[in-house]
Amino acid sequence: MTSTHHTQTRRPLACIVLAAGKGTRMKSELPKVLHKVAGRSMVGHVVAAASALAPDRIVVVVGPGMEDVATEVAPHATVVQESQLGTADAVMAARPLVEGFDGDVLVVYGDTPLVTPATLSRMTEARDGASGDPAVVVLGMRPDDPGAYGRLIQGADGGLEAIVEYLDATEDQRAVTLCNAGLMAFDGRRLFALLDAIGNDNAKGEFYLTDAVAVARAAGHACRVVEASAEEVVGVNSRAELAAVERLMQHRLRAAAMAGGATLADPETVYFSHDTRLGRDVTVGQNVVFGPGVEVGDRVEIRPFCHLEEVRVASGALIGPYARLRPGADIGPDVHIGNFVEVKNARIDQGAKVNHLTYIGDASVGAKANIGAGTITCNYDGFFKSRTEIGAGAFIGSNSALVAPVTIGAGAIVGAGSVVTRNVPADALTVERSKQSVHEGWAAGFRTRRAAEKAARSK
Repeated sequence: MTSTHHTQTRRPLACIVLAAGKGTRMKSELPKVLHKVAGRSMVGHVVAAASALAPDRIVVVVGPGMEDVATEVAPHATVVQESQLGTADAVMAARPLVEGFDGDVLVVYGDTPLVTPATLSRMTEARDGASGDPAVVVLGMRPDDPGAYGRLIQGADGGLEAIVEYLDATEDQRAVTLCNAGLMAFDGRRLFALLDAIGNDNAKGEFYLTDAVAVARAAGHACRVVEASAEEVVGVNSRAELAAVERLMQHRLRAAAMAGGATLADPETVYFSHDTRLGRDVTVGQNVVFGPGVEVGDRVEIRPFCHLEEVRVASGALIGPYARLRPGADIGPDVHIGNFVEVKNARIDQGAKVNHLTYIGDASVGAKANIGAGTITCNYDGFFKSRTEIGAGAFIGSNSALVAPVTIGAGAIVGAGSVVTRNVPADALTVERSKQSVHEGWAAGFRTRRAAEKAARSK
């Protein structure tokens, strides 16, 4: 990803991600920031946005016992906020890794997964000396309903004079629509001097990061505001808010897909992962779900009700409807994967057709091979997975079971209904089924006997 930060001329940059919140309203054993949006953890989204600026270091602040969060954000450093005494206390936990840093320090939150690299970059740019060398830059927003948000009070020059909490605000201050979004950028040389001066004389006895503005202004330092959309800085504290953020993220991903040249028949029914990649002139039908790790080439058509995850689909392929492509599926150019077909850990080469009611797992299918309806590659014996190799131009008849490990040679034909347990040479015919027998009149006699038995039982 191209950095939105000017790496050649920029000042050194560090980022502190606050991720220690327990998220009790989530009613979950999983730490709040590990809940996923578009297939990636919330803290993963935030770290990715920060990483796009190519910072010199990223430090993630976690709570006690949050080793799984540390694993999620590795290789970035983590520190533990032992005391849990507010947002300023959380930043102070990062002091051993950031103190003395001669550059900008971004402070962001692990539960705001919609924040973009562009907004973070604008915050660091506002720290530039041309802007008056502000000690603190605060991210603001203008929500439709300002409600109980803290208000950002600006001076005549546009500088930030104060953050006033709603309960402490006058009527005139409450009329201000510019609200505090929480994210902040600091001059690293002044950061901890400001935090050291923050007190906890409040109802909760906590140290609030927002008080850094008052401390900075009292010391004669300038502060500034950068605005972002309210949508971008939505935080998550409950399952309902998680669902709301997922909707916003999906709207963003759908718009990006269409802007990139894909057609979505009914955008609101298509669900993307954060890393879905679609080529040009891709058509996606209704109710298609892209799990993580999907790459789709140009001119692919994905028909309705398909599910794809960790797969590659090459140009010109036709997928679905009702197809499931599982991890490891590698679909070649101009391949047809039809209705109720499942492919897992298998390569399907150019022009091959797997059109109906079929399972292809741990296999390779050669170019222009045709796999008949109801075919199964029997890849698991209860202990081990084995592979099936189907050569180019082979024809597999309907309702066949290919018991792996087995190889079907190029151009070979497997008769319908066969259970194939031995390799088939190229251009050979194999038929493996019982000899058909015919007993004339048997069916009529059967029906007569059974009807009589039923009548006798009903008396």
